[in-house]
Amino acid sequence: MKLVAAAKVRRAQEAVNNGRPFIEALVEFLYTLKENLQCEVIDCPLTVIRPVKKVALVVITGDRGLRGSFNNVVIKEAESRLAKLKDLGLDYTVISVGKKGNSYFRHKDHDFVDRFVEGVGFPTAKEAQMIADDVFSLFVSVDIDRVLLVFNKFVSLVKSDPVIRTLFPLSMKGEVFDVNGNCIDAMEDELFRLTTKEGKLIVERDRVRVGGGISPLMQFEQDPVQILDAMMPLYLNSQILRALQESLASELAARMNAMSNAIDNAVELKKNLSIVYNRERQAKITAEILEIVAGAEALS
Repeated sequence: MKLVAAAKVRRAQEAVNNGRPFIEALVEFLYTLKENLQCEVIDCPLTVIRPVKKVALVVITGDRGLRGSFNNVVIKEAESRLAKLKDLGLDYTVISVGKKGNSYFRHKDHDFVDRFVEGVGFPTAKEAQMIADDVFSLFVSVDIDRVLLVFNKFVSLVKSDPVIRTLFPLSMKGEVFDVNGNCIDAMEDELFRLTTKEGKLIVERDRVRVGGGISPLMQFEQDPVQILDAMMPLYLNSQILRALQESLASELAARMNAMSNAIDNAVELKKNLSIVYNRERQAKITAEILEIVAGAEALS
């Protein structure tokens, strides 16, 4: 099972690494687009920042066990955030992705769960599109005012971190408040690089390629706002797909490590049992020899 998990995690890791150039190129294109719109007010639903009354959490878990604490840390992180939202007096709903998360929320209390999404193995754009359409419709219809992604972020084969990433709205930290004026941003939350400030697009380019990209002098035949409206769904879908890929890579790495630990424990257990067995066997042989010697001495 360790070898099977190692083969799968290599494929998942490649999917995560291969997706990074596309995300960076897309952010770079949006940055160029932002340069053409820096003097305009953006009329885009995803840039609307309104007082938060209800929050949606997209909780991404695995489909199987034998992953160590992989699923537990995500669920624990989600429960911690739900408790904080409850203390703030905010309503919330959950979109559960993955069989383990679905099973947990079904057994606990599924009244606040909006939707259960079953995993389909390796993430696809179709699955990401389905989740994106669901949360986008909830946000645009003003049923919810903020969307958070909760998943395990892949760091390495031996490490993954549970993170909470803001999906909607595209805002800077410290700009999202509830109806009472209390800021509900958490310092440990991750935000998308594409944000808005005073109605203008702001793109953080910390890790985006510099040089050799799209020229800022590029001319657009269509209205840049129309291009933005067309690109934003692609950007959000790619971010959700990235989160699913990160979660899967973390899950398979956790399984590989769990299987490795199981093998090591089994080897250690076999060694200890062999020592105990040999001791008992040697003690029994010694006792039988002593009985034979004692019997021979009695006869003589």
